[in-house]
Amino acid sequence: MSAKPHGYPYQESANPHWVKTPSEDQLAHIPGENGIPIFGTTLKVIKDPIGFGKYMFDRYGSVYRTYSFGKQNVMLLGADATEMVMFNKDKIFSSEQGWGPVLNNLFPRGLMLMDFERHRADRKALSVAFKPGPMKHHCQVLGTGILERVAEWGDTEFEFYPAIKSLSLDTAASAILGIPWGPEADKINKAFVDEVQASIGIARKPIPFTKMWKGVKAREYLLEYFTPQVKERRAKGGEDIFTQICLATHENGELLTEDEVVDHMNFLMMAAHDTITSSATSMVYLLARNPEWQDRLREECLSVAPAGTVLTMEQLGKLNLTEMAFKESLRLIPPVPSIPRRALKEFTFRNYRIPAGTNVGISPQFVHKMEKHWPDPEKFDPLRFTPENSVGRHKYAWVPFGGGAHMCLGLHFAYMQIKILMHAMLTQNRIVLQGGDDHEPEWQAFPIPQPKDGLPVRLERL
Repeated sequence: MSAKPHGYPYQESANPHWVKTPSEDQLAHIPGENGIPIFGTTLKVIKDPIGFGKYMFDRYGSVYRTYSFGKQNVMLLGADATEMVMFNKDKIFSSEQGWGPVLNNLFPRGLMLMDFERHRADRKALSVAFKPGPMKHHCQVLGTGILERVAEWGDTEFEFYPAIKSLSLDTAASAILGIPWGPEADKINKAFVDEVQASIGIARKPIPFTKMWKGVKAREYLLEYFTPQVKERRAKGGEDIFTQICLATHENGELLTEDEVVDHMNFLMMAAHDTITSSATSMVYLLARNPEWQDRLREECLSVAPAGTVLTMEQLGKLNLTEMAFKESLRLIPPVPSIPRRALKEFTFRNYRIPAGTNVGISPQFVHKMEKHWPDPEKFDPLRFTPENSVGRHKYAWVPFGGGAHMCLGLHFAYMQIKILMHAMLTQNRIVLQGGDDHEPEWQAFPIPQPKDGLPVRLERL
């Protein structure tokens, strides 16, 4: 099972599953609007995706059409739509062709850009990095690093988003790459930042000095960094994720090729740090707005282990209320607000015939706020996730980690990192918003939610 050469661009003609894109006339029966010439609705989506989505739903309903990012798109809203697309029992929807035009110049052949048997095989091979042995190693590395950094934050005022981004990049370097924090990690971290920013650049080709150009250059640097290390890691072994993936094998016992290892690492590093940065920021913001929940989580954390403790996997498993608060944060501010797919076959949904080749999207942001699943949806209430309160709720009403075959491979790594962070922060500090308890930052939604003001906070030592 060989990989395509590095830098292989996204090409419709090279994909054996590609079907012709439907014309505008073939989609005209679906209600919606095209927006202004050339740009369509792209600028509205970028400026206020949540507000634009609400406007479109109020005007056109749960199935609507737009022209954005250079193509016609059909949005399908609701838990049943989310289940149909994510569970994908009839293999109608392609994740590769959905994400490909957005990410393939930067993260080709990552798990999100694979479908069906190839995705299943590579996902199974990569799962070795998240088995109990390596996870215990990750727990120790994350625990030590997070405690050291949080100790520096005590009794200081700072912007939380850039601070946690720096911390998550450094912990990713140590737990995922197995390298110490320092200049080498800083260069790698900057490259990942450039790649992620390129994913939402207006220019979709690497025109010099655009975001996409910087992102492609960053990818080239990372390939040069990762590739020569594959043989070295295979020779010396180790518990970090990079080494585990270097040692991963396909079902026939063959090692992944060097290209496969490098492409998966490039994608996993992005997925591991950028979403957790957003999620941790959301949770800190919501806890600061709801200080009574800080008190409840602090009590739970101290009942499990004293302040300053590097937690074990067994202790993490006891932080049930902390996990529910994290889930509620992900509900209110999901790190991936919308998810693209492409239909490989014609299908019908809510009496609309949608032709093969249509770009379709679903919205975790929308389904997470539906009152039929979440009474008083804007309220922060972690107790929504108790077993008794979860009975009868649609399985696809909460999908921050995706679902079906493409469920996030690193979700337990995310839970681990958040629980360690919350224990380190809350057992010794109170989180206070510098703008006051009622401060509401403006959020940038793409590519991943973040507060535009960086979320200024103060950690008051207890």
